[in-house]
Amino acid sequence: MAKTASLNIRIDPETKAGAEELFGTFGITVTDAVNMFLRQSLMVGGLPFALKQPRYNAETEAAIRECDEMLANGNYKRYSSTKEMFADILAGDDDDV
Repeated sequence: MAKTASLNIRIDPETKAGAEELFGTFGITVTDAVNMFLRQSLMVGGLPFALKQPRYNAETEAAIRECDEMLANGNYKRYSSTKEMFADILAGDDDDV
């Protein structure tokens, strides 16, 4: 089928370069990928993927990753009570485990 219509989009250069690199690994161009996206959208009658909001904001996700790393490495303090924990915090003890 001959392509007779043009579609112009604006996108930041880093995203474009990343997409070109990614799609190049599949042997297709960004134009091919956009055509695939549009055809799939028509086939399914909507976006061909689920749209979801991130569960957490970036700061919360970073804190979760930090906690996971601490647990994996055993790099954390243990307290026998919250009173002990707050006493340590308020004392300004900056010892990193």
